[in-house]
Amino acid sequence: MSFTVTESEFNALLCDGTPLIDVRAPTEYQRGAFPNAVNLPLLDDEQRQQIGKQYKNRGQQAAIELGNQLVSGDLKQQKLQQWKIFLQENPTAVAYCFRGGLRSHTVQQWLHEIGVELAVVSGGYKALRRHLINVIETSSVESNFMIIGGKTGSAKTHLLRRLKFSIDLEGLANHRGYAFGKRINAQPVQINFENQLAIALLQLPIKNTKQLFLEDESRAIGSLSIPKEFYDKMTNSPIAMVEESLEARIDTIYRDYIYSNFKDFQQQDSSRAQENFAEFLLGSLQRISRRLGGEKFAQISAIMKQALNENDSADSEPLHREWIARLLCEYYDPMYAYQSNKKLNRVVFRGSKDEFLAWAAHLNRQS
Repeated sequence: MSFTVTESEFNALLCDGTPLIDVRAPTEYQRGAFPNAVNLPLLDDEQRQQIGKQYKNRGQQAAIELGNQLVSGDLKQQKLQQWKIFLQENPTAVAYCFRGGLRSHTVQQWLHEIGVELAVVSGGYKALRRHLINVIETSSVESNFMIIGGKTGSAKTHLLRRLKFSIDLEGLANHRGYAFGKRINAQPVQINFENQLAIALLQLPIKNTKQLFLEDESRAIGSLSIPKEFYDKMTNSPIAMVEESLEARIDTIYRDYIYSNFKDFQQQDSSRAQENFAEFLLGSLQRISRRLGGEKFAQISAIMKQALNENDSADSEPLHREWIARLLCEYYDPMYAYQSNKKLNRVVFRGSKDEFLAWAAHLNRQS
């Protein structure tokens, strides 16, 4: 690889998991970065502000001189050591700053002076970000989407993961959807979600993909939004409806939202797992209390609290299944029926999950 990574190499850089050194200030990194990027900044936030004012008031050369004063002596040696160690552990790493200008080239030059070579991204973060936005926009125009629909608990996400030509938007967003979909770990920031979506698209064998499978989603997944042009394409794409029994859907909800979530809380803090899980579950129900109505909310909440008060899973599981069944039948299923009636003209398949998997495999084999 040359010492400057140009746009023609961006796809390989992003798809291959090449380690990236983000030399921007911490607040810039927190607002958005790329997978496999580690923040080893040339300047901290305060130094960046000072240099920005100097640049505005006295020009580039004065800003460079101030930068050399602020990052010198022991501080410069400490940063050089950090970059050098990272490169020893990740010899293929590439660096970027915001526009591929002074900061990344300064780091490159300083390392060169001590005998360490480092490639930098031409155009920096801005160029990589623009490239990924273009990937999403192009996919929204050129790809054929197939949307997997079905009632709540139909294991649509599990089916997606069994398909080669699919993207799990909820997985990228770290949220399972619905009021109960929040995960223990925070969702990524919006920019990082979009970057991960674009990279997932790049990693697909698009030329061999007749249909790209996605789950039927609202535009919002937790606190994040699916990019507008991508979502617009989803809302105008054909739908494959997966039809599962109520019992099967209760099993899925219990496994994914009760058993799995409780295990996550146990791993996080076993001493407070029950307390934290109860707070999560009751808080999730509270968020839809107005739409449930007072009476239904009170009844379902009472069953949920009873389940949470049971110490033995053999006693709590039937109670969890009871409130899940009521919530599906009295809230989610009627809401789904209302929404799906608006999409009937887009439905091209109906069947069980096994029938769907056979149909989906055949669909992408067709020439």
